[in-house]
Amino acid sequence: MNTTVVVRPVSAADAESLGRVHAACWHETYDHLLSQAALSQLRPQRLAALWSRFTTQGAEYRQHVALVDDEIVGFAGSGPTRDGDHPTPNELFFLYLLEANHGSGVGQKLFDSVVDPGPSSLWVAADNPRAHAFYARNGYLPDGLERNEEVLGEKLHEVRLVR
Repeated sequence: MNTTVVVRPVSAADAESLGRVHAACWHETYDHLLSQAALSQLRPQRLAALWSRFTTQGAEYRQHVALVDDEIVGFAGSGPTRDGDHPTPNELFFLYLLEANHGSGVGQKLFDSVVDPGPSSLWVAADNPRAHAFYARNGYLPDGLERNEEVLGEKLHEVRLVR
């Protein structure tokens, strides 16, 4: 059986499915970094509302979804850098893919759909070796900047990567 992979811009109709996939991806990614109490706050409906707002941002913002056999399995977003020191003009804000699709090439297609060649930056959990390896393959290196970001009421240690 052939698997069909489609990467396309997010539409307002995706919000509900995205809310579910977003919550699932966060559980898969952060179970070892955030407490169960924090992760239990994730509500697909709340995340769906967030996605409804994302779809109305300006043209310089890109949010794309990856679908495998017509089911959303991941999402990514980028736009102008938010960092005050402007290390690069553009920033990858997020890239999440359901674990079942890791290593399939879908994540790379999703990444390529929202990040142009050339300089960009991103923040990633310090303790996320799979993500670090993916970004290193795409030319990113730590620039030495670190932060503790509040996520669901807890601190998540992140490092900035640039290329």
